[in-house]
Amino acid sequence: MNIQTLTAVYFVGAGGIGMSALIRYFLAKGKRVAGYDRTPSELTQQLIGEGAAIHFEDNIELIPEEYRNPDTTLVVYTPAVPASHSELTWFREHGFEILKRSQVLGEITRYSRGLCIAGTHGKTTTSSITAHLLKQSHVDCNAFLGGILKNYDSNLLLSDKSDLTVIEADEYDCSFHWLHPYMAVITSADPDHLDIYGTPEAYRESFEKFTSLIRPGGCLIMRKDIDVTPQLQPDVKFYTYSAEDGGDFHAENIRIGNGEIVFDFIAPDRQIRDIQLGVPLKINTENSIAAIALAYLNGVTPEEIKAGLNSFKGPKRRFDFRLKKDNIVLIDDYAHHPAELEASILSVKALYKGRKVTGIFQPHLYSRTRDFANEFSASLSLLDELILLDIYPAREEPIPGVTSELIFNEVTAPLKTLCMKEELPALIEKGEYDVVLMVGAGDIDRLITPIVKILDKK
Repeated sequence: MNIQTLTAVYFVGAGGIGMSALIRYFLAKGKRVAGYDRTPSELTQQLIGEGAAIHFEDNIELIPEEYRNPDTTLVVYTPAVPASHSELTWFREHGFEILKRSQVLGEITRYSRGLCIAGTHGKTTTSSITAHLLKQSHVDCNAFLGGILKNYDSNLLLSDKSDLTVIEADEYDCSFHWLHPYMAVITSADPDHLDIYGTPEAYRESFEKFTSLIRPGGCLIMRKDIDVTPQLQPDVKFYTYSAEDGGDFHAENIRIGNGEIVFDFIAPDRQIRDIQLGVPLKINTENSIAAIALAYLNGVTPEEIKAGLNSFKGPKRRFDFRLKKDNIVLIDDYAHHPAELEASILSVKALYKGRKVTGIFQPHLYSRTRDFANEFSASLSLLDELILLDIYPAREEPIPGVTSELIFNEVTAPLKTLCMKEELPALIEKGEYDVVLMVGAGDIDRLITPIVKILDKK
């Protein structure tokens, strides 16, 4: 089925951040859109308001009549939905074309020049910066992002004058192997999703496969010293980047102070001096180097790059300040891998030197907790105080013996508390806090608003 000519699209798992961008894309193209998700959320309510018919019960009877014709309806699903899902089963039994979200993105990159950003961590921020640099320049772009970009209050950007398409390339379930990149970035390749890949070697090999998909005439921009050996087609250029460790693209003369970060961007053929970060975090310097490199190679001018970085507000839930007063700060972050946690905690401690940093962390997945318990413990030990919540299972069933205590018992932070999610507001009511970092990829974000209200009163 040609996605350009179909008339209706049905989404199974409509409320995910990646799926929602596709829903908005098809709505913008004038298609009828409906679907199912397990839980109502602020995002699903927005999608309903934009024209998508979404329901929250797995019930074949709730599939609208106009989505029951396999000749006119495409079904899109997320791998997080179990194979036994009754609506998905009904579509399979009745001959519908059923594609993963990544397959649909792959089709979109067939007909456009895809700028695909992959990596265990850093890909959402890097793709968001790239999209903003292009969007506010004379070049323009389309973008499918893994976070809601504050500058646009959306995870989808569309253009009627550019065929460049920024895509966050997800490695889960080998999803990024469906893409056809024109240019690609790899920010990191620390082992993850071992429930899917089995071994760190298989995980690394999936990134090498991704590099082989880059079109001739394109390029790969990879963080220097990543343990990935590119498998590039002829006539694909290869560049390295870093913040301070050299590479074809890197930063020099980094200045941090007074809540600002300013640096010089170094490319093989020129320098752009005095770039100021709109979101002044040290980790964003490195993410910005990769994004600037992509933008620069696609014709964004130095003046546009400087203006774009300065005006970038960041994606929601990526080091997102939700409360910022002299005496109390709360930052919300999506970090869910040990390396991401370490970077996030060190960024907070650098930003607020000498102040007490309390981390509230919700582990994501039983398998990830099992596979990286020691690494999580080491990262969380950097905190002054830890409040550790129960594991968010997402798509998984419990694994015997795997609980948050695997992490908790090895943490050496001066203060630590094990807490059930529903008990957190009462615990915060009783405590005294200075700088609070709420971290995780599960449903911890639903606790942000009540915790902000409690802390704001203190």
